[in-house]
Amino acid sequence: MSMIRDLRAAVRPALRRGHSVNEYDTTRDPSATSAVVDCGVYRDGRRVSDHVSPTEAMARVRADGGFAWIGLHEPTEREFSGIAQEFGLHPLAVEDAVHAHQRPKLERYDDTLFTVFKTIHYVEHAELTATSEIVETGEVMCFTGRDFIVTVRHGGQGSLRALRHRLQDDPDLLAKGPSAVLHAIADQVVDGYIAVADAVQDDIDEVEIDVFSATNGATKGGRASARGGDAGRIYQLKREVLEFKRAVSPLLRPMQLLSERPMRLVDPDIQKYFRDVADHLARVNEQVLSFDDLLNSILQANLAQATVSQNEDMRKITAWAAIIAVPTMICGVYGMNFDHMPELRWKYGYPAVLTLIAGICFTIHRGFKRNGWL
Repeated sequence: MSMIRDLRAAVRPALRRGHSVNEYDTTRDPSATSAVVDCGVYRDGRRVSDHVSPTEAMARVRADGGFAWIGLHEPTEREFSGIAQEFGLHPLAVEDAVHAHQRPKLERYDDTLFTVFKTIHYVEHAELTATSEIVETGEVMCFTGRDFIVTVRHGGQGSLRALRHRLQDDPDLLAKGPSAVLHAIADQVVDGYIAVADAVQDDIDEVEIDVFSATNGATKGGRASARGGDAGRIYQLKREVLEFKRAVSPLLRPMQLLSERPMRLVDPDIQKYFRDVADHLARVNEQVLSFDDLLNSILQANLAQATVSQNEDMRKITAWAAIIAVPTMICGVYGMNFDHMPELRWKYGYPAVLTLIAGICFTIHRGFKRNGWL
């Protein structure tokens, strides 16, 4: 038994040393939290430290220069409190970062910029239906200071891991400091908007073709699918485009500020790059607005087609009712059982009346057919 206890005592420290980079001893460091995805110190565009806590990262930055980049994923208020205290983050911005569901914005708190981005991910689907989810949204929030940047991510999309590695492969850009990271995040988010806009355009084109196709009823299994199915799909697309619009449109003003207004926390060389991001965002915003207008037109056309189809059905019903009215009227007259009826005792009266009914019905049917009612 004593040997087993000695073996366990020897194994425990090894297991602790095997913890991943985002698992810190919270009893030793109040800023350490399991929500930390990565934490690194960068100097002259190169990463100079790994496996450090946020407090240790800032201590090295203050001692030797450079900046710290701390990435978190869906931290709780308790998990974020130590980091907020270490970096002096404003309580209002901290509250927004923890609870998420914020609209895109740019706010300045003392010597810190707080930026909110909404990430958009296109959901692949084999067939667009009235219940298809087209886009998924997430959030990336950035606290940018003179010597640090803290990124908080919410949702399953918008990972910054690949972006971090890509920036580390470009030390000249990363040497510009935290504003270079902020630009890279903005650029990645807007590039995601462009990709999603192209995919949504394909869905809208598909719906447009189905609505205006002459074989729509055949391909969808009948007129009922054309009336209900297309309207449902169009309305679902409008809902998803509205969600897309909520992510894109509010971000226009923050990108304009970052690209046009001089800021102490944004390197002048990096500010030029924000202009390119703002231009791409403006084009995506115009495209999203055009999506909404186009879907409105398609929905109106679909409803007009449904109205026309209903009118055609009513004309057919009316035409058949007119045809059926002829034998009903004649048979009703001869069914009144009066003694003095025209040709009542005639030998050929019965076949003559049937021939008359058939002739009148045929004439009416041919007239309706020629006019397109049948």
